[in-house]
Amino acid sequence: MKIMEAVPNISEGRRPDVIERIAARVKNASPARVLHIDSNADANRTVFTLAGEPADVRQSAFALIQAAAEMVDMRFHSGAHPRLGAVDVCPFVPVKNMTLTEAAQQARQLARDAAEKLHLPVYLYEANAQTPERKNLAFIRKGEYESLPQKLKELPPDFGPQEFDRSVQKTGATVIGARNFLIAFNVSLNTQDVTAAKQIASVLREKNGGLPALKAIGWYMADYQCAQVSFNLTDYKTTGLAQTFEACRKEAARLGITATGSELIGLAPEDAFLNAGRFYAPGLEDKTALLERAVRELKLNKIRPFNIQERILEYKLSSLF
Repeated sequence: MKIMEAVPNISEGRRPDVIERIAARVKNASPARVLHIDSNADANRTVFTLAGEPADVRQSAFALIQAAAEMVDMRFHSGAHPRLGAVDVCPFVPVKNMTLTEAAQQARQLARDAAEKLHLPVYLYEANAQTPERKNLAFIRKGEYESLPQKLKELPPDFGPQEFDRSVQKTGATVIGARNFLIAFNVSLNTQDVTAAKQIASVLREKNGGLPALKAIGWYMADYQCAQVSFNLTDYKTTGLAQTFEACRKEAARLGITATGSELIGLAPEDAFLNAGRFYAPGLEDKTALLERAVRELKLNKIRPFNIQERILEYKLSSLF
């Protein structure tokens, strides 16, 4: 059995009823399973994690894009997280018995369907990118939704309309592509000064000479009453959770502030937690002890409750497939 994961991010995190209606549409679309739903009101964003056989996942992802296009109006959207449309990004990830190339084929079909059937401008990224610069989501999303009237002309989408017409004004654009595992990981600081978070992000992100395979931005989370550094670990085997957290803590200390806790957005592979446990406890071999050590040292239970059994991808998959 081939298993593929999809991690669509929608630009809605403040209306639970809308999120529930979108989730219901997804669950009824195919045998693919919804493994996890992670919403944040300050970011005004919800991250879905879906998994199943590739064609089923593609079908469920299309149902999600269609539902979000109907229920989210980008003309009235605001939030801390960068975004381009009602479904900001929808990556496909090969999980079991399939290649990145096969996932890219599914992503391209989804992109074509979304453009042709839903009148959405769709940009291809990562493994589906048609040019080197379009591989990077940040390049495509620069200027966010507000840039679309000009962006659609100067950086035409790979599929779909190139005019900012009434339909596109409501839905915005979507970015679709296949990639390997990415871990979204936020670290809270004992300050409300977002400038400090942005400074730490600037130092640590790869493109500025920081840690390899690491992207970072700084923002303010009103619900937590603190600034956060929000990280994307694009290759956790190169730069892992522990290395990211310790580097953030070190940079924060230079500014006279403290990293008070962290949170995982969505799911992560078991190896990512085990590697963190080994970082903090070299020589420890017991898997359960390693996982517990990772959670404790990363302060993953300081911001909100954290159940590691519910956040490891392999555990969720084994219980469903």
